[in-house]
Amino acid sequence: MHIKSDGEGPSVLEDPVAHLWRGTVALRIVTFLFALGNAAVHSSGYARPWLAWTVIGVMAAWTVFTTRAYSRESGRLPWVVVADLVLSCGLMSTSRLIMTDLQLLTNVPLITTIWACGPAVAAGALAGRYAGAAGGGIVGLVTYLNRGAMSVDLVRDVVLLAGAGFVVGMAATTARRSAVRLAQALRTEAATAERERLARSIHDGVLQVLARVRKRGMELGGEAAELAELAGEQEVALRSLVAASPVESTVDGDADLRPALQLLATQRVQVSTPATQVMLPAVVALELTAVVREMLSNVDKHAGRDAKAWVLLEDLGEEVVVSIRDDGPGIPEGRIDVAEAEGRMGIAKSIRGRVALLGGTLDLQTGPGEGTEWEVRVFRVGGVR
Repeated sequence: MHIKSDGEGPSVLEDPVAHLWRGTVALRIVTFLFALGNAAVHSSGYARPWLAWTVIGVMAAWTVFTTRAYSRESGRLPWVVVADLVLSCGLMSTSRLIMTDLQLLTNVPLITTIWACGPAVAAGALAGRYAGAAGGGIVGLVTYLNRGAMSVDLVRDVVLLAGAGFVVGMAATTARRSAVRLAQALRTEAATAERERLARSIHDGVLQVLARVRKRGMELGGEAAELAELAGEQEVALRSLVAASPVESTVDGDADLRPALQLLATQRVQVSTPATQVMLPAVVALELTAVVREMLSNVDKHAGRDAKAWVLLEDLGEEVVVSIRDDGPGIPEGRIDVAEAEGRMGIAKSIRGRVALLGGTLDLQTGPGEGTEWEVRVFRVGGVR
């Protein structure tokens, strides 16, 4: 991951798990030197010393290759890690040809020794804790097959291999999530700073002009009053746009519901939201916004031009509640059922259908002369309906 700045913030950041890859490279070099020393100490007792040194040569060449590959972001590819695992296990399997039966029974280290643990660490750095644990488990299984017998030392080595891959994988996952959150924080900070700059500019220019046009048009009356009303609507829309919170999302695909609702504010629609983020899955936030927009459209169609509406967003932890209220004439009893029977499906599909797909609930309170209030409840995962 790279995060670029314009010189005021942090410069380009490298792969968030680059430090783990550097550790993998260092581990591979150190463990090769250990394997080289092991071969030098035990070569005189090997059944086939020439094969042992051939394997050491292949290990040396592969160590050079993986060192170069893992040192570059472009070289940290799945096929390289898989090839590393296959080759390491294959070279380890030559131990039965190189070592004598006595050496295998007396726990003399296999020809690859701890050099074979490299793929487990690399798998964890590349694909997370489960891949790391699986890589360690595979290396442990091949070790057991070469030894031909289970022992306390072998079980310990397998647990350590799988555990090392798992821990490195957890660290890699955490580092990547932290890098994404940092990138989001930097973008939010930049967006907030730009929004504040635009707010000052708009307030000093456009908003003042619109306010003056609205005031003067209302004084003149007639057609000028209509222009004044349009100017007032644009003034409110601009103020809502400037005041809206920056759009934010998370690694898991959640989005803040507040900005989308805040942008629905007009001269006749007041939107109230919490001061803190109201995070929901992005799809849920999009559908809820569509529901509120459809309800406000119904206010324009049926409550009259003078009707006002209020939107209230509440975050109750396990559930999110959106209330939409207007001061129109209300909905006569049975009117919704009649509209649905006549084929006008606005409420049935655009509102009830969306809420049902979200697994939420929809309540209506209305009556002649009492206005209309809709309450939409959407439950988060684990919430109780």
